[in-house]
Amino acid sequence: MTAPTPTPMAASTATPPSAPDQAAAARPVPVARVYRFELVKLVSQWRIRLLVLACWVAPAVFVAAVSRQGTLPVDTLFGRWMHATGWAGPLVVLGFAGTWALPLLTSVVAGDVFAGEDRLGTWRHLLVAVRSPRRIFAAKALAGLTVILLLVAGLACSSAAGGLVSVGDQPLVGLDGHLLAPGDAAAHVLLAWVCVLAPTLALAAIGLLGSVVLWRSPMGLLLPALVALAMQLAQMLPLPVAVRLALPGYAFIAWNGLFTRPAQLGPLLIGVAVCLVWAAAATALALLLFLRRDFTNPSDGSSGRRAVTAGLLPLAGLVALTVAVLAAATPATLTGSGIRQAGVERSLATAFAHLYRMQTGQLNRPAVTEAQLRATAACTKGDVSDGAQGAGNDWHCVVTWHLPGVEATGTAVYQLDVTSDGRFVADGDGPKEVNGYFLVRTPEGDAPNPLWQFDGNVELLDHPLKG
Repeated sequence: MTAPTPTPMAASTATPPSAPDQAAAARPVPVARVYRFELVKLVSQWRIRLLVLACWVAPAVFVAAVSRQGTLPVDTLFGRWMHATGWAGPLVVLGFAGTWALPLLTSVVAGDVFAGEDRLGTWRHLLVAVRSPRRIFAAKALAGLTVILLLVAGLACSSAAGGLVSVGDQPLVGLDGHLLAPGDAAAHVLLAWVCVLAPTLALAAIGLLGSVVLWRSPMGLLLPALVALAMQLAQMLPLPVAVRLALPGYAFIAWNGLFTRPAQLGPLLIGVAVCLVWAAAATALALLLFLRRDFTNPSDGSSGRRAVTAGLLPLAGLVALTVAVLAAATPATLTGSGIRQAGVERSLATAFAHLYRMQTGQLNRPAVTEAQLRATAACTKGDVSDGAQGAGNDWHCVVTWHLPGVEATGTAVYQLDVTSDGRFVADGDGPKEVNGYFLVRTPEGDAPNPLWQFDGNVELLDHPLKG
């Protein structure tokens, strides 16, 4: 008796996948789909939601509260004008954000983008689903960038709204004493916030690099904040201008030059360009190390040697290369501190002339122009009366000016505290009726004499790089 021949129904019903199905299964998932997935993962975290809420609410509350206080943060740039215009508030917040908020925000977002997968052990699942390490890297980087931009936008919009609601849309006094109309003030404030995106991107790229190199280590999460702190400390030192501009953190303060006339665009443009180079270099290093990683080996992690050779040394080399390029481009301009006697005198005289006109209008005196005043300044630093330079609080200046129809020359004495980044605070030292402390009546209420204390900014670069 022979065995029955198997019928088609008795054979295996499983059919092999067709060629199109195999091709679809092997094709990597589009970046857009992975990006949406990574973005949802980020915004679903409670700490990210809390940061977004804080960035969109806290600045408005802070600016509104400070603007109604009797004591203003005069040690902060534009802080002394928070009673006069709502556009001073977002600039005060910008100064704080560049020092503390933005480095911490980039640490929380970018510093944990890749390390989170290491802690959860989900790399294999993600690679099987996406089938392309490059697309995973791109999606994670874009998702982190999106969240960071959302946080920065919240800081800017919230602080501006708080200032405008609590104080109003009045003109803003620039760092050389000239008045910016409300429309011009709004444009300059917006541009200043846009400019700090460049150093924020550089810190975000450093966070990506730290997250890839240090993976589970908490140092990867803290790396952008630590780098920003180191750069802030470096900016306080009496470094040559070439070294100062070669550090990406300088762009956090270079926006000051937007609020002078003409704008001091040289340091700002160099700072933004340096930040973009840093962002590109750190991102490229992170991508290279990410693609070289063996995800099948759980022990393929970070090491101190790898962090130094793959992360620290290339970035240190980038700083040295940038310093060399800047020093070679204009050696006479960038070898010193940039704070020179002629620049201090020019900045002080310009600011005094603009503010003198403001004081004249507030006191209902006959109008006068800057050309008629012909204000000049003579400054000394300590015992140095010729060729003085460098930061310090020992600058002593005498401003002279002329009034139409008056033969006598007016004089006013100022003590200047000049910081290493070129910002100075001028403190009036007589005569009292010119630059002493007294209140003047303004449309917004009584305010201190504008010639009593004011901020200014010294041009660190010579004329070839001026904006």
